[in-house]
Order: sequence, then structure tokens, then C-alpha cells
Amino acid sequence: MSISEAALLPPVPVPDEVSRPFWDGCRRKELLMQRCASCQRYRFHPREMCPHCRSMAAEWRPVSGRGLIFSKVVCHPPVLPAFQDRVPYAVVLVELEEDPNLRLVGNVLDVPPDRVRIGSPVHVAFQEISEEITLPQWRLA
Repeated sequence: MSISEAALLPPVPVPDEVSRPFWDGCRRKELLMQRCASCQRYRFHPREMCPHCRSMAAEWRPVSGRGLIFSKVVCHPPVLPAFQDRVPYAVVLVELEEDPNLRLVGNVLDVPPDRVRIGSPVHVAFQEISEEITLPQWRLA
């Protein structure tokens, strides 16, 4: 694949040993979050050690996939060639209802970006981008 051909493809996450349960859950259309088995606090991005209590004990728990838009940005041209046919589009930071400090980034699907407002309720929508990767995205509730 040439560099110009690669530029037409969107970047994709590369699961590792620590993040694989998150991506496997997304592929099953289930939103899983890592939670410390000691202090019970959620964390995202997945990591080996809890940033709150420094425990190495973790578990994966399903979460509701519901939340509120905490922040947003609207992407306009110029963008990478892989995103050219999508602009303008909204990228949001969603605060999940399980914990106000548990936040995920994603796109809001199927609405014009001017309808996306901070504080709006959303729910997760899974978007398959390859056989291996399904992304958590968002829909207005």
C-alpha cells in the first residue's frame, strides 16, 4: 500500500494486552470499563495500575452507555483525506452516568453538528470499522 493509499484510510486503534477487553466488548456491542478491584473507581484509558490508589487489581464491568456531552468540537476542512467526506462533523467528550470522571471521546452520528449541544443526553452506538475494530460512537438520546 502506498502512502497516498494509506492516507485514504482512517486511523484505527491497535488493541494491546491491557485494552483488549474494552475492544472485545465493543465488538460484541457492549461497553465495558475497567474498574479498580480495590478502590472500586472506574478508569479510562485502560491501564495496569489504578491512578487513584495504585492497586494492580482490576476488573471489567459493563456500563450503561448513557451520558451527557461534556465538551464538543466541530471538525471542518482541511482534514485528513480519510475524513474528507464526513466534514463538518462533531466530536464529543461524553461524561458517562456511572461516574462524572469517566469520559469517552467519539463522534455524534446521524445529526448535523449544529444540533449537538453541551449537556445533551446521548447513548452509545457501536460502529464497525473492520472485522477487528468496532468503535463506540454516540447518538442523541
